[in-house]
Amino acid sequence: MKLELQDRLALVTGASRGLGFEMARGLVQAGARVILHGRDQTALDEAAAALDPSGTRVLTWRLDLADLNAFAPAVEALVANHGPVDILVNNAGARARGKLEDLPLADIQSLIDVDLVAPLHLSRLFARHMPTGGRIINITSIAGPIARSGDAAYTAAKGGLAALTRAMAAEFGPKGITVNGVAPGFFATQANAEMVADEAINDWLGKRTSLGRWGNPEEIAGAVVFLASPLASYITGHVLPVDGGYLAHF
Repeated sequence: MKLELQDRLALVTGASRGLGFEMARGLVQAGARVILHGRDQTALDEAAAALDPSGTRVLTWRLDLADLNAFAPAVEALVANHGPVDILVNNAGARARGKLEDLPLADIQSLIDVDLVAPLHLSRLFARHMPTGGRIINITSIAGPIARSGDAAYTAAKGGLAALTRAMAAEFGPKGITVNGVAPGFFATQANAEMVADEAINDWLGKRTSLGRWGNPEEIAGAVVFLASPLASYITGHVLPVDGGYLAHF
């Protein structure tokens, strides 16, 4: 068995930048054809051109994950045009920080819809067409098993996504589809640039993680490619932390 993903079609949500882009890059390098999902078509086109200058192996799919009613026709159209998706990476997410007693209910509902309900709905829609050996990979977070003040809605959604990973593994296992998760820790993405530049945060992270540093965005790709590959054919219902030892270190 190899990590190679030749002739496999992968879809990565939230893939125009950040960790989603790096996951897509890893899948392309492993030989897969990849569909980049996002809301901004210009950003998607730029990302696709960066990953595949030839324009033959990377496609784009524009869909607002807040519009749950649009999912079913959009999925059916995608499958009709490009064939069944073999690998679904539910990466896209939202965040709403704030004290729980002050956070507007509408913001909580919106976050839960995007971070938890959307992956559930997309997974069941794509699973209808997935062949035996299909892969669903949910990008959870270390904020699922641990928590801190001011992030309750996100922690609830990501903890729910980890539980959903186990539930979908049981649900889709008889179809030969594996369902696993990847829980990223602290990564030096563009979205975290202000935190990366903060010396106090760097000092704290140096003491809080086993490896003593931020993760480089490209370091997320290996876990996703592995779980998508034939090498992970007997792994399902598992959430793999990629956190430099954050959860294991005290």
